[in-house]
Amino acid sequence: MPVISTNNAANAALNYLNLNSSQETNKIAQLASGSRIVQAMDDAAGLAIGTQLQANVTVFQQDAVNISQGTSILQSTDGALAQISNVLQRMMALATEAASGQVTNTQRSQDINTEYQQLKGEIQSIVTSTTYAGQSLLSGSFLHNVKFLIGTQSTNFITVSLATISVGGTAHASAKTLLGKTGSTVATASAALHAIQAVGSAINTITKDRALAGAFESQFNFSGQDIATNVQNISAAASVIMDADVASVKASLSANDVKTQASVAALTQAAQLPQELLKLLQS
Repeated sequence: MPVISTNNAANAALNYLNLNSSQETNKIAQLASGSRIVQAMDDAAGLAIGTQLQANVTVFQQDAVNISQGTSILQSTDGALAQISNVLQRMMALATEAASGQVTNTQRSQDINTEYQQLKGEIQSIVTSTTYAGQSLLSGSFLHNVKFLIGTQSTNFITVSLATISVGGTAHASAKTLLGKTGSTVATASAALHAIQAVGSAINTITKDRALAGAFESQFNFSGQDIATNVQNISAAASVIMDADVASVKASLSANDVKTQASVAALTQAAQLPQELLKLLQS
């Protein structure tokens, strides 16, 4: 019914103009942000799930850092143990030489034992100087049941426990004493025989510790690969929920743009209806 006081056509056109303009604004926001969910009302459930997935990715990325640091610690420890093993092998050679009958007591005490004592001091120096971020790796309690978080749950740990080393004297309760009294000198043939056994036992101890450190490194390596896979898969899942499909959004934006232009044209036409009706009164 044609009326002058209420322009129903203009109200309808304005309503659709507001609707199309709002949808167009939302599509532009999605393109600008790259996100499908610009506001919580866009997809409340999707936002909750996507945010949780993104949080898991963040945790796994930090887990990767934890594993990298743990691997560095183990590599530093293994490198120091390798040097101690080399020193012990030289000490074994010296003890074997000192135990042989062709060597005089003077040679044993002044020459062979002097080098032996220097090498023993070098082992102590390696034990003391091997640190990571100020923490001693071969002495003290730093590597005694230390836990590295590698998952999204508080129970996802790799527990590393390596016995520390003591060349002699006071040490941590879990420390393994190398050499001890029986391996303290090769100044005599009898002492050299005891030293051979002590050094051989020390080499076995170091070898076992290196094998254990290597086993932990292998565990870290496989955990790191698993974490990298989790980050890839969870990121892909979060992307499906959270990220905007640019092609689809662009197509929708084009359609909304046409509708908005049509709404503007319709509103313009509707605004002229009262004027057209006035012509009826003038006729």
